[in-house]
Amino acid sequence: MAVILTTTVGSYPIPDWLAALPSEQARLDATRVVFDIQRQARIDLPTDGELYRFDVNHPDTNGMIDYFVQPLNGVSTKLGRTDCDRFARLPQMRFRSKPAAVVTGPLGEGGLNLMADCQAAANCANGPFKFTVTSPYMLSRSLLDRHYTDCEHLTMAVANLLACQVRGLPCDCLQVDEANIPGNPGDAHLAAHAINTVLDAATSRLKAVHLCFGNYGGQTIQKGTWTQLTDFLSSLHCDHVVLEMARRPLTDLEALKDVNPAIQLGIGVVDVKDNHIETPDEIAKRIETAEKLLGHGRIGFIHPDCGFWMLKRSVADRKIAALAPGRDLYLGLN
Repeated sequence: MAVILTTTVGSYPIPDWLAALPSEQARLDATRVVFDIQRQARIDLPTDGELYRFDVNHPDTNGMIDYFVQPLNGVSTKLGRTDCDRFARLPQMRFRSKPAAVVTGPLGEGGLNLMADCQAAANCANGPFKFTVTSPYMLSRSLLDRHYTDCEHLTMAVANLLACQVRGLPCDCLQVDEANIPGNPGDAHLAAHAINTVLDAATSRLKAVHLCFGNYGGQTIQKGTWTQLTDFLSSLHCDHVVLEMARRPLTDLEALKDVNPAIQLGIGVVDVKDNHIETPDEIAKRIETAEKLLGHGRIGFIHPDCGFWMLKRSVADRKIAALAPGRDLYLGLN
């Protein structure tokens, strides 16, 4: 019998008590809670909820961009009208009204310390876990570049910086998150090169890449299809991909048949863009549909489409709890 493991993608809703009374101890306590919720739900490869990115000044965001770019040397977060106007004319991130930062000189790690945050998560994990970082391609698209003046050089500068950060991280799986390339398939070669630079430096047992079409308030940000990205997916130096699929058309699922068979497929079976709580039967049927199209043994993981940071905890917890029973139902383990 093929093994299908359960995992989550990354983010978890910020607990109200952490936002109300933030402290380092409260953040660690919240991380313990997030791990415990997933382990009680029999998630095989849990995440730390990305609470290491928590910012008391911006508790309504998950820090996917700002956490990584604002501590760097060579950037400025003092944005004037000229900076915002110039960024608004760029095509890469029209859903942002302003850049995350302006690149003013050679990028350096500055205050970014993924080792410290990953070690803190490891101390709370009580078992194997996944640690997530944002793709260098996505990070570079959020910046206004006044130094490198070339998107490839900027992207690879970010990639090389992250590569130094991920070496030796004490996690079972390193996952690179990319939510911009699905809407910009013309940059697939650059994005793959940058992501692979990070993956090749990682020393974790497993390496994953999560890709989705974005989510803000239940809205899809990027337009595109997996059909346009099968070559890109096949070129990634990872063990498995973690793909948004619960809300995607059947043609996207069919396209995954062309992905390099050496890369296991992670299939989203829980929709994070609405409050409906999937039943185990619904999840089992989604797995069945995917295996019929992709072939027995092709699916390595099931998971939500994306992170949970925009949902209420009561909804996120119940969606997480449905994953293992749905998997078991499909495999006849109930």
